Amino acid sequence: MKFGTRILDGQEQAIVRGADGAVRALADVTEAAGLGRINDVLGLVQACDQQPDLLSRLDPDALPGEAEASIDWAPPLPNPSMILNVAFNNRELMRNAHVDPGVPNFFLKPPSCMIGSGKEIIVDPDWGAVIPEPEVCAVIGKRAKHVQEEDALDVIFGFLIHNDITSHGLKFMKDSIAVTYPPDMARPEFYNWRRLHGEEDTDAYFVYHTRSKGTDTFGPMGPWITTADEIDDPNDLHVTGRLNDDVFTQDHTGNYRFSIQRCVAEASQHFTLRPGDLLSFGTTGKGNDKFPRGHKSVLIGQQQGSISIEIDPLGQLENPIRHQKGGA
Repeated sequence: MKFGTRILDGQEQAIVRGADGAVRALADVTEAAGLGRINDVLGLVQACDQQPDLLSRLDPDALPGEAEASIDWAPPLPNPSMILNVAFNNRELMRNAHVDPGVPNFFLKPPSCMIGSGKEIIVDPDWGAVIPEPEVCAVIGKRAKHVQEEDALDVIFGFLIHNDITSHGLKFMKDSIAVTYPPDMARPEFYNWRRLHGEEDTDAYFVYHTRSKGTDTFGPMGPWITTADEIDDPNDLHVTGRLNDDVFTQDHTGNYRFSIQRCVAEASQHFTLRPGDLLSFGTTGKGNDKFPRGHKSVLIGQQQGSISIEIDPLGQLENPIRHQKGGA
């Protein structure tokens, strides 16, 4: 089953797609099932946590539907409490790492960066290298803390497509700083992750992925959330990214450095995951002859058109590019 959110008469409305491909208001479907009117996708996820058989009671096809083509999309789950993301979770990217940390690296994005399919990614060309990052993202369906890998898929409600827009220009112009520690403060664990340049090298580098990852419009998501029961193996999904009609990446979630189960389990060691939280698993960005560096060959601040990401059976997320001084 697929769930999403559209804009109708200026308001967000949760929707569900039936087996016939038509859409209905989620509240109408839950009311028809005797569950009352559940008005948003977060409310549905939370209700499913309390009533594990809830989805099996829904019958969207029993109600009249309408065509998907006319939908004005919002992010499918517009109000998560957390968007947690995994960095460098790709075997190709890890080849350039000085030291493999041995665990997933995490960063956060604010919900305010999210946009729906069809909405513009707005970029100031002065921000330098701004790139797309095609990713598989999970919706957490149960409260999870200290989850074991073998149980990790059980806490996922569903999956969606996330384009983790990243500005390397903003990252290094505004989100980074370097300091030199006095020798008495330079602890060994500060430097295990990089190569030192001599015994007196006590420089430390701080990168805060805030503007670079969380600027408005830098989180295209959707259009649908596909429930986990429809995904045989999330580590076996094919990902295709396009700039207009040109494929810039064809990759596979089997190329993740850490499996989806490992990422969920590791995240739950440090963060209490709650129903409706989003966890995005990292870039699938293998290149080709025209785009040898995959997604890194696509510079949104310089190129026109649209970015589309297709992941079967999750669907296709597409967003036009707009250049604008100062960004959104």
